[in-house]
Amino acid sequence: MCPNLTCRKVLAVPAAARGKTVRCRCCGTNIRIPATDAGAPAKAAERKSA
Repeated sequence: MCPNLTCRKVLAVPAAARGKTVRCRCCGTNIRIPATDAGAPAKAAERKSA
């Protein structure tokens, strides 16, 4: 989501953009895309095995 309070546009960015800065097409604000997807569940390899 664009951090600009007057824009707040939801952006869809490719996985290749992780860790990079992109520009909102609506308002031109620079947005830093996190290197990891904080909203995604943990990967199976990272889970502890019982």
